Amino acid sequence: MNNNEARQRIVELTTELNEHNHRYYILDDPVVSDAEYDQLLRELQTLESAYPDLALPDSPTQRVGSLPQDAFEKLAHRTPMLSLDNAMDADEIREFDRRIRKELDLEEVEYVVDPKIDGLGVELIYENGVFTAGSTRGDGTVGENITANLRTLRTLPLRLRDTDLPIPSLLEVRGEVFMRHADFELLNEKRLKAELPLFANPRNAAAGSLRQLDSRITAERTLHLNIYAAGTLSEFDPETHLDFLKALQSWGIPVNPLYQVCHGIEEAVSYHKNLEIERESLEYDIDGSVIKVNRRDHQARLGIRSRSPRWAVAAKFKARQEITRINRIEASLGRTGAVTPVANLEPVQLGGVTVSRATLHNQDEIDRKDIREGDYVVVQRAGDVIPEVVKVILERRPEGTQPWIIPEICPVCGAHVIRLPEEAKHYCQNISCPAQVRGRIAHFASKRAMDIDGLGGKLIEQLVSSGLVHTIVDLYRLNTDTLAGLERMGAKSAANLIQAIDATRQRELWRLLHALGIRNVGEHLAKVLADTFNDLDRLTVATIEDLEAIHEVGPIVARGVHAFFREEQNQQLLLELAEVGVNPILPEKPDSGLFANDVFVFTGKLEAFSRDQAREMVESRGGRTANSVSKQTTILVAGPGAGSKLAKAERLGIRTLTESEFLALIEEE
Repeated sequence: MNNNEARQRIVELTTELNEHNHRYYILDDPVVSDAEYDQLLRELQTLESAYPDLALPDSPTQRVGSLPQDAFEKLAHRTPMLSLDNAMDADEIREFDRRIRKELDLEEVEYVVDPKIDGLGVELIYENGVFTAGSTRGDGTVGENITANLRTLRTLPLRLRDTDLPIPSLLEVRGEVFMRHADFELLNEKRLKAELPLFANPRNAAAGSLRQLDSRITAERTLHLNIYAAGTLSEFDPETHLDFLKALQSWGIPVNPLYQVCHGIEEAVSYHKNLEIERESLEYDIDGSVIKVNRRDHQARLGIRSRSPRWAVAAKFKARQEITRINRIEASLGRTGAVTPVANLEPVQLGGVTVSRATLHNQDEIDRKDIREGDYVVVQRAGDVIPEVVKVILERRPEGTQPWIIPEICPVCGAHVIRLPEEAKHYCQNISCPAQVRGRIAHFASKRAMDIDGLGGKLIEQLVSSGLVHTIVDLYRLNTDTLAGLERMGAKSAANLIQAIDATRQRELWRLLHALGIRNVGEHLAKVLADTFNDLDRLTVATIEDLEAIHEVGPIVARGVHAFFREEQNQQLLLELAEVGVNPILPEKPDSGLFANDVFVFTGKLEAFSRDQAREMVESRGGRTANSVSKQTTILVAGPGAGSKLAKAERLGIRTLTESEFLALIEEE
């Protein structure tokens, strides 16, 4: 690269990085990831090192952050608020230590290491122990006066606590304001209900909250503070950084409790690696650790560069957020029939792994974020969960993109895809859909459904993988010969399984209805439907109005049941079940009994019997059970901890019993 090429590239990088600084620090709306920014900054640093005469006066390597907003008064820092150099891996951490030891002529250096919180940097000023002013970092020399907003932070002491350690007449300290995950989610929920734009992450939420012109808005949001560095100090000169942190704690200033003194760089590297593992369990976001020389006289000897101290380094974690492009969106089908939109991405390194797919959750999420094929998006990955799209970078959207909509036809089997009211997910209605077969069979065979003894997950996997079973009907076409070739399936095991399957050809109707996996129809509603229609054929032709007329069947359940039995593939499956001899029966119900005219609801913690036992005791005596209290409820049995259901029953004048009183009724029968 010649002089002219270097000059042109330095101008380009300086202009681009200054724009990114403005968007990050002032607008709180970055369009590049931290990793992209660091890569550009490193390229500029390399060029300026090779061509020092070409460095521009406004180069981001010569200052920190960006200019403060004009809407706030400006507040100068007595001591510049510097940025930190980054170490991207363990080798770069060790290289930092090598330079320190060489400069200090020491075999080993003691460090203090603490989490690098992902929030907004601030300075607090205390005069004679009273908080008098606070500001943002700004450009490192001048920040924004946000004193009124900082006063709203409950973790910020307005007056320092008196201790044995004298309080300095002037104390300037620096730290980070941040938002915890739970508070961030709550804030976004409120903004969603108010139809306001959502914050992309807790860091942006904290920055946006702290830079409100109306401090009353800041006061409504839960922000936290950790202090970790000193500015100007008067009448206070601690020997070590550790002494400084302990003094802050004694005065009531919040300090992150996870800091640790490390004897030598290997202890610091170990701390950093352990912290990266533990970051997922923390209540707030961190993006690395900060390693500082502990002795303050050593810090003074090492000094500072133009934009960073030589005695500290920010050790960065692998990125959890990145920016990439959506190449295509496809509908992915899960084992329950749920249709989930998935983005196929330009591969990107995220959290130490290559990510090429990200969940879009459901249609509501796609619509709310306005996600389209071709968009550049922020993706994140926390722990081992599937990566997700956080937001779209609208400034980089290509022309001609179109909104994406979940298809009405299943991409696997071609059956209808429906979405019931008040549900976020779309579902394929076909019980025989190949994508669902394993999950459907497992549910069909479960104890509270058809109860096929011996048919567990591993055996189901073998049956499906071998091609012996494609739908639940195929279970009834198995024989001992076809099972003989399966792993660990001897003659006796095969015979036992066939016998268990044969025993289900005449199960109660409610078991079959539950086993079919109809949306929102669990065991209890399956019994209600079986009791009401007394015949599978009558249920299959029931209208939505017929279904809604049943107590405990609301509009959502009615539409789901109706749609299930109208699906052509499901009708064919029911015919095939009948052909293989699956003919559900109705258990004999007593025409009279102790509870013939009663509807029971059980609530609270039952200690004398389980809920299943309670249902059996009621139903065997002619009564019915329900999950919720209504005007049709005649008796409520309340165990310890009964809450709203008990209160509603008392309000409606419904008879209430304890467990002991309920059992006494039965014993008197």
